[in-house]
Amino acid sequence: MITSFDKAVRAGIAAVLIGLAAPAALAAGEGPHIERNKWSFGGFFGQFDEAQLRRGFQVYKENCVACHGIKRVNFRNLVQPGGPQFPEESVKALAAAWDNRIFDGPNDNGEIADRKGNLIKRPAKLADPILGPYDNDNQARAAQNGALPPDLSLMARARNVEYTGTVFNHPLSMLRDVAVGYQEGGADYIYALLTGYAERPPAYMRDKSGHLVAVADKDVKDEKSVERCASVATGEAGSPDVCNKLQEGMHYNKNFPGGQIAMPQPISSPVNYEAKAGVVSTAEQNARDLAAFLSWTADPTLSERKRLGWQVILFMLITSLLLYGAKKRIWKSAH
Repeated sequence: MITSFDKAVRAGIAAVLIGLAAPAALAAGEGPHIERNKWSFGGFFGQFDEAQLRRGFQVYKENCVACHGIKRVNFRNLVQPGGPQFPEESVKALAAAWDNRIFDGPNDNGEIADRKGNLIKRPAKLADPILGPYDNDNQARAAQNGALPPDLSLMARARNVEYTGTVFNHPLSMLRDVAVGYQEGGADYIYALLTGYAERPPAYMRDKSGHLVAVADKDVKDEKSVERCASVATGEAGSPDVCNKLQEGMHYNKNFPGGQIAMPQPISSPVNYEAKAGVVSTAEQNARDLAAFLSWTADPTLSERKRLGWQVILFMLITSLLLYGAKKRIWKSAH
């Protein structure tokens, strides 16, 4: 027999589940759907691919360092196990030749700047962070027309994919993510963003009701007959849809919320790395390698943490069996 208390408990649980699911589902309706990818570091047993991390760093160095730094990563991290594991001597040479040198503070004479007013700096060492091209945020904004290029160290943790399913399926989706140990949302987002650029927004035509209907580019015979929309806002109460056109100075990206982003396509040409095991420098491959590298910068101890975690679980399992055996032996006479 179901009591009123049981009904109240069930109603409360349902309300909590719907409350948890609704915000994500509503937000998902405003954002693009991003596909999940398979990563070597995914799941409970996943580990970073050393070769992929090396390629990813090369992509970062040749395309991203002109605007973005990874200041929470030191040059020595590029040598340590679990990461790209470059030879130490090559990383020392890389650090010494890095464009943005390290502010060294007062010299022996107590001076912090030379006679021309330039800050005294020195070449980077293994213990120094990997900095971007700018000394401070104001300098970065001045060079980027007011925009501040973010540091990429934790970008794979600061970004994630949005849930785009129904409200009622959201709890099941969360349980599935827990069951498979899904933590690669940042990598999926970065990969989707890097591969979502297009030369121009998609074309739309209006029907009799004023709703915008997508039209394939191959079917567009006259540009004047279509509207190019970075995003479309559905009209309310029977009003026509609103076409949000691409603003001046912005770039179209189908996987970015709103469809327009200030950053141009950062990977515009093949990266100069040695192709091994059939890996070719393509836009998709470079985006995948960079996403994996930024996942490592956000969690450089992932491989070690997973190995240690399984060792701890094995230790606890063996300990539990030994304790159970000891308990049975000690209390055998009492039963």
